[in-house]
Amino acid sequence: MAAALPRTTRAAILTELKQPLVLDEIELPESLAAGQVLVKLAYTGICGAQLNEIDGAKGPDAFLPHLLGHEGSGVVLAVGEGVTAVKPDDAVVLHWRKGRGIDARPAKYRWKGNVCNAGWVTTFNEYSVVSENRVTTIPADFNRELAPLFGCAVTTGLGVISRNAKLTVGESIVIIGAGGVGLNLVQAAALVTAHPIVAVDLYDEKLALAKSLGATHLINARKGDLRAQIVAALPGGQADCIIDCTGLPENIQLAYELLQPKGRAILVGVPKKGNNVSIYTLPLHFGKVLTGSEGGDTYPTADIPRYIRLHLEGKLRLSEFITDRYPFEEINTAIARIRAGQVQGRAVLGF
Repeated sequence: MAAALPRTTRAAILTELKQPLVLDEIELPESLAAGQVLVKLAYTGICGAQLNEIDGAKGPDAFLPHLLGHEGSGVVLAVGEGVTAVKPDDAVVLHWRKGRGIDARPAKYRWKGNVCNAGWVTTFNEYSVVSENRVTTIPADFNRELAPLFGCAVTTGLGVISRNAKLTVGESIVIIGAGGVGLNLVQAAALVTAHPIVAVDLYDEKLALAKSLGATHLINARKGDLRAQIVAALPGGQADCIIDCTGLPENIQLAYELLQPKGRAILVGVPKKGNNVSIYTLPLHFGKVLTGSEGGDTYPTADIPRYIRLHLEGKLRLSEFITDRYPFEEINTAIARIRAGQVQGRAVLGF
């Protein structure tokens, strides 16, 4: 006889902007709708996007209370009608970019008698009902602690370099912000033999990790004039590509201004609503590019298996990125440490 499915789950709930998450038991939906998948999570990562959600970076949040998280690993417990991409007992990565399968309706949980909202994927809950196209199978014996990196950090970093920046051998690149995505941008730039690879951050510990992953020049933005330091690191003082992971208007403007005439500025970080940038647009008519990236245009169904093969062949480094580990119950501690710049790479939480 099949084991009974869980009826409740531990979860970290966003109940109020700019406040700690509330940890509590919530009720799972009574049944799975078409295209939905029930996953028991093993690990979840914490991305800067979740900090932005907590802070209300895009404005008022009409869906409170709701669940968070978009990179995790686990095992499938059950599937709804029409699901063919995964089956029970499959090991999976949970991700926010759409892959193969049904784009199912988001799940509705219950908390204290009221609805607790969720998106197409959430990972700050031990049992999660997600859309079929937000899960991708991985080898059963793949390291579950490393797997959440494929939910966002690794796939975004590699996708931005290959699809958005289209970086080629010998081109110069500046990466502003050496967090989880920024470090993978460094690694991806090194994989395509870019040079120089300039990493910018506020913390020497993160820059040291960037160096180990292929950065050729390190700049601490707290130590001296940032513009002058970047110019000094670049041939001719201009870059072929600059990628901003911070979302800070001053960094976006600087990135645009320090490009060579046909250079590309790629925006990964998201500015807070109302934080506008002023630029002179004429260079855009003559080949300069300023564009945003949506997760590196990653297609998880195809990209995650390729990246796993690269890792297993020793060409893609993962273990160095996980520098902090916490039990799920310490999620607010982990978030506070990330905000304080005390997490060198990626923090993961185990259930």
